[in-house]
Amino acid sequence: MSADRETNLDMNHTDITLLLADAADEVEIGTAPYDAVLRGGRRRKARRWAMATATALLLVGSAGTLAVAGLPGGDGNKSVAVATQPPTSGERHVYEPQQTELSRGTDRGKDWRVVISVWGPPRDRAEARGQLAAMAEYGIDAGARPELSGVVGKTSYFVSLSAGSSRPRVLIFDTVEKWDEMTGRDIVYGALSPSEDSGPGPDSLAVGRVARTAQQVKCTWSDGTTSVDLPKEAAGSPLKWFVCVGPEGTENRTAGVIQ
Repeated sequence: MSADRETNLDMNHTDITLLLADAADEVEIGTAPYDAVLRGGRRRKARRWAMATATALLLVGSAGTLAVAGLPGGDGNKSVAVATQPPTSGERHVYEPQQTELSRGTDRGKDWRVVISVWGPPRDRAEARGQLAAMAEYGIDAGARPELSGVVGKTSYFVSLSAGSSRPRVLIFDTVEKWDEMTGRDIVYGALSPSEDSGPGPDSLAVGRVARTAQQVKCTWSDGTTSVDLPKEAAGSPLKWFVCVGPEGTENRTAGVIQ
């Protein structure tokens, strides 16, 4: 009885396969790259062509490019480009920057955090005006914002410090057509107090950028102690960024890439 059941199952599977194949034969997908396709003895090849074409169309939808390698009669060295839409201003981060938190901590009882914001290059003066207005809404001081005449086609970045409830303070900023090329132990940084609103304090915060290959930055403080920070990648920036925090009451003396 189990043998009959297995036979019936095999027949059912075969019948289903033939029905699906016959249905595929009714679909006109295109001319197969054969001189002739016989509906009799060469039916299997026709079915393979229909299946390969359907699979290729699915690949176009997911990858954006149709590679014709593997299709009968296709050239493995060719591809068919699929039209794509240019990125929108939102995708280019013209009016809303890419932001990355670099560090956070506490100074004299107040929480602080350092964030880098990277704004994409406007394509024209209209986008530039909109970007400058957005920068103002983000709280970037007028003195740090670029001029309208010098922002089209350029990337702007701002490293800001937020301490307590005070307005974010821009520490490092620039508008560039091309980022600096930094290699090896190259380093650019500045030192400042993390909480100016509580009165002048020691420059116990060192913030800067290094090459993308840098792994460690060592900072030396006025009391002779040292600290090591691991530079971080920031969205929209080809460089890494570091933040060194010194012991309370100390000032920064030096900073350098050690690895």
